[in-house]
Amino acid sequence: MHRHDVKGTKEKGYDSRWRQARARFLKTHPLCVKCLENGRLEKATVVDHIVPHRGNQVLFWDESNWQSLCKKCHDRKTRTEDQHLEYRY
Repeated sequence: MHRHDVKGTKEKGYDSRWRQARARFLKTHPLCVKCLENGRLEKATVVDHIVPHRGNQVLFWDESNWQSLCKKCHDRKTRTEDQHLEYRY
């Protein structure tokens, strides 16, 4: 895949509106849910789409599809779960 074929973050919907929503969500959900499941308290820095939205704006903005994760857990999820073809753009 060539670089010009890859959508940037703005084209995927990660704009100023998203940044505001993300900040609000992290303020009300400050801990990583995956770390909590394992008995650890870790500050969340990423709002993850539980089911990757693949450009679907309804799914993108559905807060019930969001979870707070630390970067380490988000990177692990992206490497494992989200790499399936059905979740790609």
